Amino acid sequence: MNWISNYVRPKINSLFSRREVPENLWTKCSECGTMLFHRELTDNLNVCATCDHHMAITPRARFSALFDGGIFTEVEAPEPLADPLHFRDQKRYPDRLRAAQKATGEKGAMLVAMGEIGRTPIVAAAQDFAFMGGSMGMQVGNAIIAGAERAVKLKRPLILFSAAGGARMQEGILSLMQMPRTTVAVQMLKEAGLPYIVVLTHPTTGGVTASYAMLGDVQIAEPNALICFAGPRVIEQTIREKLPEGFQRAEYLLDHGMLDRVTHRKALREELITIVRMLTGLPPAVKGDLPAPKDLTPTPKADPAPEAPEGDAKA
Repeated sequence: MNWISNYVRPKINSLFSRREVPENLWTKCSECGTMLFHRELTDNLNVCATCDHHMAITPRARFSALFDGGIFTEVEAPEPLADPLHFRDQKRYPDRLRAAQKATGEKGAMLVAMGEIGRTPIVAAAQDFAFMGGSMGMQVGNAIIAGAERAVKLKRPLILFSAAGGARMQEGILSLMQMPRTTVAVQMLKEAGLPYIVVLTHPTTGGVTASYAMLGDVQIAEPNALICFAGPRVIEQTIREKLPEGFQRAEYLLDHGMLDRVTHRKALREELITIVRMLTGLPPAVKGDLPAPKDLTPTPKADPAPEAPEGDAKA
């Protein structure tokens, strides 16, 4: 046995060999190009620490940051037909669905949950743009209706986070039918006197913008989110004119009266708590989770009894 070749050389090679680094440890900001460490990015709610660009965030990660203690309960929605039109382009539609489900770990593009924010019970729904561009199909319609019905049953506000590229072409007319279906669901909330708050995230386009995403009692958007029906490139090609700077972005729509607020993601939870409690007639939320302070008003002391004169003292 040659101890130099069998022990020393492998030991030296292990010390100087290049260690493989997992690819998911770093994320490149699409706006400024900064490489961001995954833990720091997660702690910052997927917001670039350099340029403040709001990246996509999954519904579960959003709910973990939104609900008290990150605790929430999922609301189940009816399962739609898997392939109603037997649609096929470069791939079969069921194959695309399975690939999206495997990549995201979700059944569909919309997740509905219920819990508390600032000790205020709510129902929340969020779209996942990573699931086939967050496209609006039957699953999205079923999820919104299930969320609205649960909110009406429990008498809770509904908060919806939109992120979509529009209707899902693989479901054709059945996808477009979700526009009136979700509009009816929103009307159920209004008839029950319950708040419906929409948070528009990047991007919210197409039939989603033409239906439930623009029907909120309060319309909030994240900074620089693209919000439109037809995209800027399509409009420029149609009218053959240069569009204004920042056209169809959240700040532009706020200036033109289509939004109520543009709020940073890290400040969104506190703002939603304030709005929800205001619309439901509740007092402002107490910061933190501490018991009510004790009454610190000093109790007035009783006047001491007057001392008896020395001459009246008994022997």
